[in-house]
Amino acid sequence: MKQSNNFCFVVADRHCVVRHGLSLIIKESFSNPVVYQTKKFSDIIKTLTETKVDLLILDVNFPEGSSLNILKEIKTIQPNVNILIFSICDEDSYAMRYLNAGASGFLSKESSEEEIKNALNAMIFSGKFITPSLKNKILESCISKKPVNPLDLLSNRELEIARLLVDGYGNLEIMAYLKIKSNTISTYKFRIFKKLEIDNLASLIKLFLQYSDVVN
Repeated sequence: MKQSNNFCFVVADRHCVVRHGLSLIIKESFSNPVVYQTKKFSDIIKTLTETKVDLLILDVNFPEGSSLNILKEIKTIQPNVNILIFSICDEDSYAMRYLNAGASGFLSKESSEEEIKNALNAMIFSGKFITPSLKNKILESCISKKPVNPLDLLSNRELEIARLLVDGYGNLEIMAYLKIKSNTISTYKFRIFKKLEIDNLASLIKLFLQYSDVVN
């Protein structure tokens, strides 16, 4: 049954198929929703500045970089906006980072249509959504007082650089992409390897294969 409230949604994703698909699901789930589609950070900010938004559905990666970088700005513009991260990236590696940064839900793009509809309703009416699997991992982490996933030991910047290394980016490419100096990359690589207790790229790739699907 469709909900009768006229809610406003922003679907922000690099891929038009994802944007259109989510928009159709939203229109099937709610009566007369307002749905904006965008693929750039600047358009997200523009829409939030001009329009009261009930739910922002946000991918992890954009051409401009990680969406972690704009969550603070989003919350400055609309402190009460609900943000659902909708990504192919593994929730074990990314969910808590985004929840801690201001998002209120995390859902995999591999979810079924019914799971997506349930998440949308939860986000609209309760303002939050996490999967049962993530709830269990949070509980386990609290009890053991240590991260279940070793990648959680990395800072957001360290994880971003580690992901680029795993994806095959060289130092020059990382310098250009993140606009940082070569010696800064070296410092980050040292920290990453030390925290993860590894000493080579092959071991880093193995960890990502084991704990995250971000390399796919």
